[in-house]
Amino acid sequence: MTDPREQGYHRSIMPLLKTKTILRNKIHSTISKKARAGNLEAMRSGDKYWTCKREGQVQLRMGKNPLENEPPVTVPDLIMSAATKYSHYLAIGSKYKKSWQVLTYIEYYEACRRAAKAFLKVGLERFHGVGIMGINSSEWVIASIGAIMAGGISVGILSSNSPKACQVIAETSEMDIFVVDNDRQLQKVNQIQGYLKHLKAIIQYREDIQEVQPNLYSWKGFLDLADGISDEKLDQIIDAQKPNQCCALVYNQGTTGNPKAIMLSHDNILDVWVAISVAGTVYFPSLESGQWSGLPRISGTGFLMELLREVQPTTFCGIPWVWDRMLDSLKTKYLDSTAFRRKIDRWAMRMGLSTNKRQMMGGIHQPLCFGLAKRLTFKPAKKFLGLNHCEQFLNVGMGLPRSTLDFFLSVNIPILEMYGLSECTGLHTLSSLQAYRILSSGKALPKTHTKVEKENQDGVGNLCIWGRHVFMGYLRDKHGTERKVDNHGWLHTNDLGFLDFDKYLFVMGNTNDLIRLSSGEMVNPLPIEERVRTRIPLVRYAMLVGQDAPYLCALLTLKCQINPETGEAQGNLTSEAIACCRKLRSQSTWLSDVLYNRDPLVTQFIDQGIQDVNSEAPSVGAKIIKWVILDNDFSVDGGELGPMSKMNRSTVIKIYQEEIQKLYETSTS
Repeated sequence: MTDPREQGYHRSIMPLLKTKTILRNKIHSTISKKARAGNLEAMRSGDKYWTCKREGQVQLRMGKNPLENEPPVTVPDLIMSAATKYSHYLAIGSKYKKSWQVLTYIEYYEACRRAAKAFLKVGLERFHGVGIMGINSSEWVIASIGAIMAGGISVGILSSNSPKACQVIAETSEMDIFVVDNDRQLQKVNQIQGYLKHLKAIIQYREDIQEVQPNLYSWKGFLDLADGISDEKLDQIIDAQKPNQCCALVYNQGTTGNPKAIMLSHDNILDVWVAISVAGTVYFPSLESGQWSGLPRISGTGFLMELLREVQPTTFCGIPWVWDRMLDSLKTKYLDSTAFRRKIDRWAMRMGLSTNKRQMMGGIHQPLCFGLAKRLTFKPAKKFLGLNHCEQFLNVGMGLPRSTLDFFLSVNIPILEMYGLSECTGLHTLSSLQAYRILSSGKALPKTHTKVEKENQDGVGNLCIWGRHVFMGYLRDKHGTERKVDNHGWLHTNDLGFLDFDKYLFVMGNTNDLIRLSSGEMVNPLPIEERVRTRIPLVRYAMLVGQDAPYLCALLTLKCQINPETGEAQGNLTSEAIACCRKLRSQSTWLSDVLYNRDPLVTQFIDQGIQDVNSEAPSVGAKIIKWVILDNDFSVDGGELGPMSKMNRSTVIKIYQEEIQKLYETSTS
């Protein structure tokens, strides 16, 4: 990217920023008044902590002491503040083929303003939606922030959505504009635009437009429209926005029915826009990376680690699927090394695990030879993964099994778990290097609260949370909102868990996943499934079934290799799985070698593991009576996993209905 100073860019924008700094100071002096006014208006209308109207306002969940509360601000104010304070810091970077194009915070802010002006030019109305559908990129986030600046509502849409799902989202959000990344997504919009009475424009930000349409713009052509809107007009719209008003919609796809539209306010989303608030840099990969086909697949670790080695992040957030693949890659590397090298690594990893566990419980001293282990094993492992400069390793989504956490901890990579859901803006508790417990999701964010209701004899109950990160409500769904948020502002998550003595949160499952046997006994499948994965290292996923049945059965998938470019599961077993087979004196190397009980040694090993799990069952009903190995690993492509690696249990049941039926056809001997 050419130096913007050579184009006189900074000279042209600095007067604007000085003007905006004055405006920013004015906004900060009045922002609390605006928030209080919004709160009073919301209380007068009876909505209090929630609303189901797009133009509604909510009471912010502020602490009793005003001096301890962070002042509420809007998204435009946040971006402007970052551009003022960190003008020449790098904000975002996108890779186009082999070159990086980066924007400083000044350039980022100006790009968002230009997008906002262009949205106004094509007719974006207040509180109407701008749907953004495509792979993450600089254009994606600029369109999102620009839509909010222009007074609209940013609506992120999964690129895997069907045209019908896109239509439902567009209609409920009163969508004025679609922003898509390629022709494949454009064709979805073309199929439904005749039904969308509010649609005024479509913007395609990647690939050349293949066929000209009256309301279709390229990204450059769209931004050129900004010249038709004055700064004064945009500033008036920005100044009218309040922190307790809706600025974004997140559609939470349930197992049945239409997706719910989760309304997030300016004050909500600021809790998770960490990169902007700390002047961090976010990098987006090239669309060409991993031979991207437009399908909703996650890139394999071959591509990912290549990108990480290039970017050298200081913070890395991975979903369970990614950590799983990194685990496979590291274990393969160790198994392929010499016997002497493996001996050194085993010594170092034993020390790493024991030392980190002691530090987790308050120990401060490291063994004298810890530095040697770091030099010989830990640093090479991080370098291999592209994480040699990384200081924080975060897991986003479902919790990782203990075996995975222990392995990474043994190479001095403590994976920090977190907990949240879309209705609390994605984050409620977070682990840190100073507050870390194995299998825990950490402690609640500052000024937020957690309580556990209806505890059982083990102290496990329904999790409820409270804080400024809790959503405004479901759009146009008063009944659903009232069921989710009570009169005191507590969000009822439907998740099960407990808080230990030190207030660490442990999530144990979800009430919607509970299995009711024909005897009436309720079984929580998650702890049992985790024990299966721990006891049987060949198993990648385990899912219990048995709703209204006399006993539990388990669907198992084995650890198979992943195509490093596409992320698709292959038929050959991983190096770890093959090594496990060799210990059993089994010669199996392919999934097909063990299906249908073809390998009695593997079958016996799995059966023994199931018996070990059953020995810990709290009741007869919680025991696994039958199991089957599926002929394919779970994946996002196949529908068994969601975008964050969470199992779609209802989808799995539909896909493998025949296998499940066979498990219950004959009684056990």
